Amino acid sequence: MLYVVSGPPAAGKSSWIQARAKAEDIVIDLDRITVALCGPGAPSWNHDEIQSKVALRARYAAIDEALKHIDVRDVYLIHTMPSARWQAKYKRLGAKVVAVDPGRDVVMQRIRDMRHDGLLAVATRWYSQQAKSSTQTTARQASRSW
Repeated sequence: MLYVVSGPPAAGKSSWIQARAKAEDIVIDLDRITVALCGPGAPSWNHDEIQSKVALRARYAAIDEALKHIDVRDVYLIHTMPSARWQAKYKRLGAKVVAVDPGRDVVMQRIRDMRHDGLLAVATRWYSQQAKSSTQTTARQASRSW
């Protein structure tokens, strides 16, 4: 089974997976990949442009390979804000999509306390996208009822 775990930064996506995944499962987490590819002493929330690009390419390669094994292993994939294209792909694959969100105030405080300030903008974008998506869904549902 493929589990796609979305949500804003600092929402608890990794913790959600930690509570459910087994040792033999595959976990694809860009933050963990980035840390694994950085040299000794690098900060755990690294935003170096080159290291981030390398980690992103490694993530894509990991996704491609992991998808070949979803019939025999559970795959947990953190994807903060999947695009429409990725959402369609996950739907075709029969993924279970889980949104982890403890609430905007909690997320923003966690980012201030534990993360890089640049993630405040990412969280703001995530919440804006959610509001836009729910407005569009409501509008579609309302138009169907007419």
